[in-house]
Amino acid sequence: MPALLPPPRTGAARLLDPEHLTRVEDGERLHALLWRPGPGWRMVSSAVLGGGIAERAWVLNAQVAHGYRRTDPARHLAGLARAAGARGPGVGLMTAADVSAHGRARDGGAEAVATAGVSVRGWAAAPPECATGAAPRECTSGAAPPGTVNIVVALPVALSDAALVNAVMTATEAKVQALLDAGLDCSGTPTDAVCVAARAPRDGADVHAFAGPRSEWGARLARAVHRAVRAALPAVAHP
Repeated sequence: MPALLPPPRTGAARLLDPEHLTRVEDGERLHALLWRPGPGWRMVSSAVLGGGIAERAWVLNAQVAHGYRRTDPARHLAGLARAAGARGPGVGLMTAADVSAHGRARDGGAEAVATAGVSVRGWAAAPPECATGAAPRECTSGAAPPGTVNIVVALPVALSDAALVNAVMTATEAKVQALLDAGLDCSGTPTDAVCVAARAPRDGADVHAFAGPRSEWGARLARAVHRAVRAALPAVAHP
C-alpha cells in the first residue's frame, strides 16, 4: 500500500479540519481528505465504509482514478485509512473528483466540507431505463467521467437518531439547492454520499431532537452545506 503523505498544516483550527493527503496509485497522483476528530462523535452516513449510525473516530474522502474497477471499495478505503494512521472505526467515502479542490463553509458552529464532480448527473426520479443506460439523454446531463458529490458535516451538539437522519435529509436538500443555484439541471449524481457527525450524548447535556431546515441546527447545517457545495463545484458549473 503506497504511503499517504500529509503536507504542512496551516491556518486557524476548526471543528472540521481535514488533512490533505496524497498518494501515487497505478501511476496516478491522487488526493484524499482525512478528518480525525477522535472519540466522542456519533456519525450517520451513506458511505460504503462505516455507513449507518454509530460512533466513529475518523472520516476519509478519497479520490480514486476515473474508471475505478475494484470490487472491494470498503477494503480499499480501510487500507488507505490505516496507511494514513487512522485508528478505530471510521467512515470512508470515495470519488473520482479532485478532492484537493474542495469547498468548505461554517455557519453558527455548523461546519461542512464538500467535494464535487458533476460530469455525470441527473434527476433522482429518472425513468427506469436509466438503470441500464438505455436513455442517456433522459438520465443525465453529461456523459464522460464519473461524478460524485460527497458532503461531510460536523455539529458541536448531540443529536437523537431521528435528528441524525433528519440532518441527512437537510444536507441533501441544501445540496440540491446549491446545484440549482449554480445553474445545473439536476438533483445530484448517482453516487453522492453524505456523512453527518454530531457529538456523542453526555450526562446532563441536551440532545437535539430535530435537524430539519427550520430547526436551530438544521438551518445552520443547511447554510453551511449550501455554501460548501457551491464552493466545490467546478468553475464551468457556475453561471
